[in-house]
Amino acid sequence: PAPAAPAPPAPTPVAAAADQVIAIKGIQKAMVKSMTAALKVPTFGYSDELVLDNLVAVRKQLLATAAKANIKLSFMPFFLKAASLALLEHPTLNAHVNEECTELTLRADHNISVAMDTPAGLLVPNIKAVQRLSVLEIAAELNRLQALGAAGRLGPSDLTGGTFAISNIGVVGGTYLRPVVVVPQVCIGALGRSRKLPRFDEEDNVIAQTIMEVSWSADHRVIDGMTMAKFSNRWKSFVEQPASMLLHLK
Repeated sequence: PAPAAPAPPAPTPVAAAADQVIAIKGIQKAMVKSMTAALKVPTFGYSDELVLDNLVAVRKQLLATAAKANIKLSFMPFFLKAASLALLEHPTLNAHVNEECTELTLRADHNISVAMDTPAGLLVPNIKAVQRLSVLEIAAELNRLQALGAAGRLGPSDLTGGTFAISNIGVVGGTYLRPVVVVPQVCIGALGRSRKLPRFDEEDNVIAQTIMEVSWSADHRVIDGMTMAKFSNRWKSFVEQPASMLLHLK
């Protein structure tokens, strides 16, 4: 076959000749409303780093199986399933708080929101009932939402009902982030990019490990630091030892 034609060069940015006024509307207008409400909530942050070497190996083993089912298997389905398993032990993080902050509703389903960069802007659809899905089923649903997002066809049912959120800013870059809790949810996590970094093993030898940072934000009116730390540690244990998730699957 003939070699593929080279990609056309990216256009060179040109400085504007005059100021521009851009109307804030549509998705951006909705973001103004949600972020204004969110930043009225007192939150706190909690961060940690994870070793992904075992997860990298497990995903590599499963890529061919997923491909046979026409499913793209990224790391995110593992992160989401690990979050769901940890939420079973810490249900106050999978909750909605009312506007007056007099009631906390523990949600039965783990409808985990995932931020996506789409032609319409940043959208946050959610995968419904993650606690009832396998990793492969989560991956298939994530593929569906990504395809709809790229086509500008995410519907109201995809964008509403979230109970917990994870944002993967690492696909763009960066390590630590201060994510904003989207009310009425009470917790959100942000994943940094994975990197090969030097670390000490148990015998003080320097080894290369695949490291990723996670940053959590939680509504401090209803969530305390101890709960956040315990949840993060449990989630981290599932991610670092993905085979352990098999013991909790039904």
